[in-house]
Amino acid sequence: MNKRFLVFLSSRKSWALPYIIFSAIFVVIPLFLIVVYAFTDDNGHLTLANFQKFFEHPEAINTFVYSIGIAIITTIVCILLGYPAAWILSNSKLNRSKTMVVLFILPMWVNILVRTLATVALFDFFSVPLGEGALIFGMVYNFIPFMIYPIYNTLQKMDHSYIEAAQDLGANPLQVFLKAVLPLSMPGVMSGIMMVFMPTISTFAIAELLTMNNIKLFGTTIQENINNSMWNYGAALSLIMLLLIAATSLFSTDDKDNTNEGGGLW
Repeated sequence: MNKRFLVFLSSRKSWALPYIIFSAIFVVIPLFLIVVYAFTDDNGHLTLANFQKFFEHPEAINTFVYSIGIAIITTIVCILLGYPAAWILSNSKLNRSKTMVVLFILPMWVNILVRTLATVALFDFFSVPLGEGALIFGMVYNFIPFMIYPIYNTLQKMDHSYIEAAQDLGANPLQVFLKAVLPLSMPGVMSGIMMVFMPTISTFAIAELLTMNNIKLFGTTIQENINNSMWNYGAALSLIMLLLIAATSLFSTDDKDNTNEGGGLW
């Protein structure tokens, strides 16, 4: 037994053991507990009452839909602002300094709560009222680096021979962008969408701080139920959110496959 154990430790398969243990403790077990609590009541009996409660409360459904809307708006704004920024950072003619890349990534090194509190202080300094506009601004400010970096990484590694081929075929700059650059950069765009859309739905601290808790997102609803010891209903809401995120992830994967299978630029 000891020899087999030593042989296992000396093999490459043993390298995966720490990751398996970590995943089991911090991923598999929490997800299992969410599923168990979502489909049971306070007495531990199997039930669908938690999901029924969600669909019977218009307020919870409205919060869920509103959160999706905020996430979509935030993602769209991040794309509109992040793509040009990533293009400038990746273009050696427009950006010759790596310092600019660090400045865009620098906010990711600061805790999200600290950044949000700084945003609240900034709005207070300029007497800007807190509300929905401040919420969207805070969302974009906090998550736009997660949009810029994957797009920048994709654009930087792009094979420029495709762009040169499009130019040789007589394409103007707009056609080069639409027919060559944009399709080739879609994997980075999709990664950025996932990295912005998913945390925006589940966040609650940004909404609480930038709206003085006047606007509730779905993450706030889950937090309130958990804090009020309504574990079963909170777990059901968490599972609904996880299913939405999983569906979004599958949609993103399908889009990447279709992009890769497209092959041609035209």
